[in-house]
Amino acid sequence: MYAVIKTGGKQHRVSEGELLTVEKLDGGKGDSVVFDDVLMVAKEGEIRVGTPVVEGAKVVGEIVAQVKGPKIYVYKRKRRKGFQKKTGHRQQLTRMKIKEISI
Repeated sequence: MYAVIKTGGKQHRVSEGELLTVEKLDGGKGDSVVFDDVLMVAKEGEIRVGTPVVEGAKVVGEIVAQVKGPKIYVYKRKRRKGFQKKTGHRQQLTRMKIKEISI
């Protein structure tokens, strides 16, 4: 059984027991998170697709850790002007384990 959920402006295909890294969600280690934006659920060959979400479906996950992603460097430069600027960014992420998918 698997589901497609929407969180942080992205869509993720998840199944029970899977570890998933998503954009930062509020909460600490061990907290439970419920995703109500379930776009599709597949169970034993039967597929239910929502318009836009599947009614009554939810995915429950548990927060494992709050982490940072890899550092991304941003470099700006203007030709013939002597302007250079280098900055970095690390995205805040939440690592979670999917506990349950229910319809």
